[in-house]
Amino acid sequence: MEQFRQAIVQGAAGEEIGALALPETYRGAVVRRDEVDMFAGLASGDKDPRKSLHVDEVPVPDLAPDEAYVAVMAGAINFNTVWTSIFEPLPTFGFLDRLGRESAWGARHALDYHVVGSDSSGVVLRVGSAVRNWRPGDRVVIHCNYVDDQDPSAHDDSMLAANQRIWGFETNFGGLAELTVVKANQLMPKPTYLSWEEAAVNALCNSTSYRMLVSRNGAAMAQGDRVLIWGATGGLGGYAVQHVLNGGGVPIGVVSSAEKAELLHDLGVEAVIDRRAAGYRFWADEHTQDEAEWRRFGKDVRALIGDDPDIVFEHPGRQTMGASVFACRRGGTVVTCAATSGYMIEYDNRHLWMKLKTIKGSHFANYREAWDANQLICQGRVVPTLSAVYDLDAVGEAAYQVHHNLHEGKIAVLCLAPEEGLGIDDPELRARVGEERITAFRRHGA
Repeated sequence: MEQFRQAIVQGAAGEEIGALALPETYRGAVVRRDEVDMFAGLASGDKDPRKSLHVDEVPVPDLAPDEAYVAVMAGAINFNTVWTSIFEPLPTFGFLDRLGRESAWGARHALDYHVVGSDSSGVVLRVGSAVRNWRPGDRVVIHCNYVDDQDPSAHDDSMLAANQRIWGFETNFGGLAELTVVKANQLMPKPTYLSWEEAAVNALCNSTSYRMLVSRNGAAMAQGDRVLIWGATGGLGGYAVQHVLNGGGVPIGVVSSAEKAELLHDLGVEAVIDRRAAGYRFWADEHTQDEAEWRRFGKDVRALIGDDPDIVFEHPGRQTMGASVFACRRGGTVVTCAATSGYMIEYDNRHLWMKLKTIKGSHFANYREAWDANQLICQGRVVPTLSAVYDLDAVGEAAYQVHHNLHEGKIAVLCLAPEEGLGIDDPELRARVGEERITAFRRHGA
């Protein structure tokens, strides 16, 4: 892969890149099938990705007609990487084995190692015989919706496909590696004004937030809508506040420190709640929620924006869902995509049915939604939430940081990129977007 690294860094033409010989192996961050029981008996917080994630040399897989090889310049850590690395809620090798039974091409994925990672930026090296829109040398980012479009359930909205998967989580050959294999319909143009690491962190969380809020498949936010956003400086929330502001809505950001509140103010969010300073205790004990705390929280929200929120952007899950359902306005929508604090949620159903509220599930994004969300990044209307950068050899530490919520925003991992700051093709656009906006999360040390 060193030849590809040098060619890309030196700005080689696509024809030159396409003429380079592919190596037999590449370096990738993997978990191993024979280690799935290594954390048996430990609590989730004691399971350490630094022990389970390894950087190994692995064989380059064959290329299917609808796929592309991409040299990965940078990747990013997502919560699904953490789940894979601690083998929760179950080892991902079951996903790979299921894919392996579907077809001859699927069988490539059922291996004794799993190359992880669901975000990347890089350069196309080769394309399969059925690929029309991409060629060697194209600078791209990769979204993680992996779907077989031969299944009729994949059409209309591919996220409803019976065989929809998340690349690098439910498939092999993920993006925390020097090379990846992806379907051509996962590729999108790299934003020209961003570095490799800045471009690598956006696709999963930005697309997820876009679908949740903007798409008709989500909350279909309208101008003036008041949107309560939990974890508003996190990987999802940092994009959500930008989509709300762009769409003429009113974001109410919930964060856990004065420093994060300051970051939100810099992003243009006026209504901010520091939940740690407020000391909310939504759970009186392990089994009992405190409705008085829901009411105190709802009162604080109304004091900031004059009414209840039309939409609640919900992803913590168990810790906050009861408060989310309560605080949402009559006829409003709680849109949820995750459960980082626990997936067995509880809420008072009277506040849902008697006030005609809706809980709407959302999962990543289809290609059109991901493409549209990426165009907002390309135009500088939405900027990265990058807060830290690690080398590939330190991928375990990077995952550990996310596992223990030691960073806000997104953490990038340099794969083939030899250093930070490379890959910026349009410095003039970067200057117009604004260095302070682009680097806001890093400057605040969020």
